[in-house]
Amino acid sequence: MPRSKKFRRARLIVPVLIVLLIVGLGGGGWWAVHTVRSSFPDVTGTVRVAGMSAPVDVKRDDKGIPQLYADTSDDLFRAQGYVQAQDRFWEMDVRRHITSGRLSEMFGSGQVETDAFLRTMGWYRVAQQEYDTVLSAETKKYLQAYTDGVNAWLAEHPGGAGASLEYALLGTQNSSYKPQRWSPVDSVAWLKAMAWNLSGNLTEEVDRSLLSQNFSKEQVDQLYPDYPYDRNGTIVQTGTLSADGTTYKPAGQGGSGATTSSGSTAQGRATAEALLKGVTDRMAAMPQLLGPQGQGIGSNSWVVDGDHTTTGKPLLANDPHLGPGMPSVWYQMGLHCRTVGPACGYDVSGFTFAGMPGVVIGHNQNISWGFTNLGADVTDLYLEKVTGPDTYLRDGQDVKFTTRKETIKVAGGADRTITVRTTENGPLISDQSTEQQNVGTYAPTGNAAPDRASGYGVALRWTALTPGTTMDAVFELDRAADWTGFRKAAADFAVPAQNLIYADTKGNIGYQAPGVIPVRGKGDGRFPAPGWDSAYDWKKNPLPFTALPYVYNPPAGYIVTANQAVVDSTYKPLLTTDWEYGTRAKQITDDIEGKLKNGGKISPSDMSTMQLDNTSVMAKTLVPMLLKIKINDPYVREAQDLLKDWNYQQDADSAAAAYYNGVWRALLTLAFGQKLPADMRAEGDCLLVRQKANSNLPDDALNNTVKPVTECGTRKPSQAQPDGGDRWMEVVRQQLTKPDSSWWDYIDSDHIPQQGLNNLLAQAMKNARQDLTAYLGKSVSTWTWGRLHTLTLKETTLGSDDSSIASGLVHKLLNRGPYRLSGSSAAVNAAGWNAAAGYQVDWIPSMRMVVDLSDFDASRWINVGGASGHAFHANYNDQTDLWASGQLLPWAFSAKAVEQGATHTMTLTAG
Repeated sequence: MPRSKKFRRARLIVPVLIVLLIVGLGGGGWWAVHTVRSSFPDVTGTVRVAGMSAPVDVKRDDKGIPQLYADTSDDLFRAQGYVQAQDRFWEMDVRRHITSGRLSEMFGSGQVETDAFLRTMGWYRVAQQEYDTVLSAETKKYLQAYTDGVNAWLAEHPGGAGASLEYALLGTQNSSYKPQRWSPVDSVAWLKAMAWNLSGNLTEEVDRSLLSQNFSKEQVDQLYPDYPYDRNGTIVQTGTLSADGTTYKPAGQGGSGATTSSGSTAQGRATAEALLKGVTDRMAAMPQLLGPQGQGIGSNSWVVDGDHTTTGKPLLANDPHLGPGMPSVWYQMGLHCRTVGPACGYDVSGFTFAGMPGVVIGHNQNISWGFTNLGADVTDLYLEKVTGPDTYLRDGQDVKFTTRKETIKVAGGADRTITVRTTENGPLISDQSTEQQNVGTYAPTGNAAPDRASGYGVALRWTALTPGTTMDAVFELDRAADWTGFRKAAADFAVPAQNLIYADTKGNIGYQAPGVIPVRGKGDGRFPAPGWDSAYDWKKNPLPFTALPYVYNPPAGYIVTANQAVVDSTYKPLLTTDWEYGTRAKQITDDIEGKLKNGGKISPSDMSTMQLDNTSVMAKTLVPMLLKIKINDPYVREAQDLLKDWNYQQDADSAAAAYYNGVWRALLTLAFGQKLPADMRAEGDCLLVRQKANSNLPDDALNNTVKPVTECGTRKPSQAQPDGGDRWMEVVRQQLTKPDSSWWDYIDSDHIPQQGLNNLLAQAMKNARQDLTAYLGKSVSTWTWGRLHTLTLKETTLGSDDSSIASGLVHKLLNRGPYRLSGSSAAVNAAGWNAAAGYQVDWIPSMRMVVDLSDFDASRWINVGGASGHAFHANYNDQTDLWASGQLLPWAFSAKAVEQGATHTMTLTAG
């Protein structure tokens, strides 16, 4: 009788599993230890590397963080490639298979759909075009040097032999896999992954359209309220900006957003709705390279000038918020020329990505910089009227698709060939799903789209699908010496559009918004646009760099960016309507102003303390209202009493923070979660909802016309769900002023429809009491926020579903945690959690840094995880405990400080 694939995989994985068990459980055995450690890199001695013109020293501290010293730029980046491959090649290999749509070559048929989606978007094709046509000769030279370094390491591990434990695991499923040589385009393509996760309002665009099928325009607007400019302010206070001080006014911008209700019948609306759901499901199935996509995912950065610091020079802080995982998304590194000059132009240290040369965030000998997501709307979906296999409708005429074939190689299976169809607005991302294609055939014809045979399609327009110069900008940032050089680099930073903050050793601070930002014809990007009408096309040229907001040495003496609005609504043209709502930014600003009050100054330790601010701003509004609610049940009142003297700090050991967040979650579920249709809620999210029992009875007979039923969600997590983040705080804040709002109608735990804010708040406190009792026990004296609010760092490169090459037990041995965390989604210490799914942390400050421009050696940094990507290596996860407790590590920069902290030195010499 033939054995199943799962049985064969289980049988083959047993030897490796035994190794992991022995090592993971602290056991012994020379064979087991040797098997795991054989892939650990050598960090001492001399290694010959082909192409080196002179020796490069690699000095590592006790955390395994490498600092490289070279005589030429080529040697420096060649060494960077070699060293990153030592620590992280498996991760690099998986990432390049993601960005090129080739996961099926490694992991088999379970990844075909993901590969098809990625091939349709064509990340790697665009990266190749960038390398071939737009990147500078210098950048390509450095990319090639980096590539040569990676391949020099790979030559020492032919076929991946001994490269890492993960290759041994992969071999149990795919014994024929051998890693190919690295390519410069493999490095460039990673920028597309960065851009995808930071690409603006794509998920909001879809969700607003889906919500419009069930809610009125007024209700949808209430769920996506206007930004509170008066309360939370903007990054740049001066409104519109350009180089000459004038306002940039593109011709032809205007019009209203299109809706997805493009057909002339309800059936047409259903077709569009089904297509958009398919697109969002496909996006949700994408590998989470940097964390969840869309609004609510952000970062903090701020800079204070020397007049307001205890050091007399600027201080700069940054902590990007990304999805957690093992190994860390960031890689700490220093790149130093022994003599900075024409032959070798770099002396830079900071955070970068494994697989990409240079440093992305950090400082050099003159300046420091940080990033947060700008949130500009750089993606649009277009609903296309497909008129046949080869044509679509545009301005009343049938136009032929541009097509290409893509062949997906599948480990252990037959190749799959797909056809990618591209419109004037971009690739048809709805094509690679049989279900979505079939849906299209049911679309109405008639007036909606005469003679259409195949219905609708959904095309993606995205700035990252046009070749750009971001890789040039990385090298330019790394060697920029002043504000002028910094802005020159920013001008080349095409995608993703970011907030860039700046400080230099001369005492200057600044802010620049870079990025390619489209100028639309009709429409505002809030809803999918009608692709058959060219009036909704993007203009040929994006916003000029001179029109993008910036500020240099502002009178306030500080700049805060935390994904809040960059400019107010008077700025034209449109950057986005989907800013984060500014809660973190306002709290940081208040912290800074509190420190500066009465002539105070900010110290480096103050900067790091502010990064750990756990304040719940929303609680300051909601808790007084909760305490006014009369609770008769002593069981619930005992929990309510926890809030009486609470200081609104969401510390890990706080019982009040645990209960408050339980109430917050229950409030969102009752007021909003019950009202969302099942296909907009997460799988397994089962709620009591109201369903009409008899549609012929009058609507005002509530108890007769509706009945409570349990309805479970059917889709991946969506931004439309009440996740509890910054947007939902603004939604609730505005609705709290309307005690009789229909949003406060709900079904209670006895299955009885109820109305009114006070009733809902009472029910939320009751539900939270029950919820936390189930999680934490009956005695409130044992409750803490950290017991609920936990982080598990999951090994993500081995897969997590039926296509995974590792069993659940292997994942558990490679994962780290759980860690009990302070903070919350909209706190400055943004340990985010999705209230629609539970309390577990799903995005984090992925690193923290505080740069002291008066003495770079006094700067501090921390990473999540560690430098090494090798499981069980001492540096695999040696920074997380420190990070979780809010500590920062010394950040050596000068040659003297690096030498004092070095525990291992390796020299790379000419091969």
